[in-house]
Amino acid sequence: MAIIKGPASAAIEKRISESGLRGAELSAGGEAACITFADYMEACLYDPDSGYYRVGDARVGKTGDFYTVSGVGDLMARAIAGAALQWRSEIARDDLASLLLAEWGAGTGRLSAQLAAVLSEGEDGSGIPFRQLLIEDHKGHQNEIAETYKMLHGGPLPVVRISDEVWEQAERLLAGPLLLIANELLDAFPVHRVTRKDGVIVELGVAGDAENGFRYVRLPLTDKRIRMEMDRGELTLEEGEIREVCLAAGDWIRRLASAMGHGRVLIIDYGDCGEELSAPYRSEGTFMTYSNHLASDEPFHRPGGRDLTAHVNFTAVRSCAEEAGFITLYYGTQKEFLLEQGMLQLLVEHDGANPFSYESRRNRAIRQLLLGDNMSESFKVLLLEKR
Repeated sequence: MAIIKGPASAAIEKRISESGLRGAELSAGGEAACITFADYMEACLYDPDSGYYRVGDARVGKTGDFYTVSGVGDLMARAIAGAALQWRSEIARDDLASLLLAEWGAGTGRLSAQLAAVLSEGEDGSGIPFRQLLIEDHKGHQNEIAETYKMLHGGPLPVVRISDEVWEQAERLLAGPLLLIANELLDAFPVHRVTRKDGVIVELGVAGDAENGFRYVRLPLTDKRIRMEMDRGELTLEEGEIREVCLAAGDWIRRLASAMGHGRVLIIDYGDCGEELSAPYRSEGTFMTYSNHLASDEPFHRPGGRDLTAHVNFTAVRSCAEEAGFITLYYGTQKEFLLEQGMLQLLVEHDGANPFSYESRRNRAIRQLLLGDNMSESFKVLLLEKR
């Protein structure tokens, strides 16, 4: 593949020159200056001046690089609304003014706007007060939130904050009772890529420069927590295989457990248990990139201009959450979650004469979420509670 620079190429080259790490070349002798793959991914996605999730146009939707579940109608919003209303009834108190519904990594606000619209419908909870907080660092997404709410909800606009502000003001902003939604958030956290060479677990680092492109090198594990996280996530690794280890997900969960008051965290993401992620057909890991809705496993093409992602290890996430003080209330596939929230009851009878009618589109959306594109099984739902 021809070398194509990306928005983050210069920032990555600078990080490599300043890192002090050196890795062994894969195809020839010698060493080269490098950074960890996690640092490379962090620069591609989150560099403040060139990162994919910090600058540029909106990344979600038809004109972006990928869809999320909110692009398939408002069905997930209805399921979340049902879970929120059930919890609200469980904790009903005279002094409870409203639930705080927050979404971390809210994108253009589509899911939260759908949720607000559903909760404002008379049959689904009229008189149930709620407030909303959207946490989003991408300027392009922030700029679209008001338009999204105008189109889908028409009610009051939510409070929008960047993540640093939320951490700094967590005692005020995350006070309970809180339902925090993380929809396809953890899969975008930087991961370390590890492999086994001559029986030893090593990391894949990244060497190179903006002009000549970037490449993999091998280096000793740079963080002792990598082995600990592999054990926590029940990851196995045979000679030559590759696995992804996400330390950032555990860091986020622990920090959240310390920062938030009474509340629940609803994590929706694609991933699996550690045993499944260690299956032989996963020998190359789960890392993927996305651009214009096309997938690739090439990490060094146009860095900073493509989405980078890896499957979430839910074994590790659940273990870390419970160690941090959360209680696991629910874990299952997206299909199971939607069915338990009454998704089939939303199917509507119609004569089929108009394939573009509301009824036809609603029924197709339900079938897609429950049966299509592997979403129903690949995506998992994890509900945690802090008491």
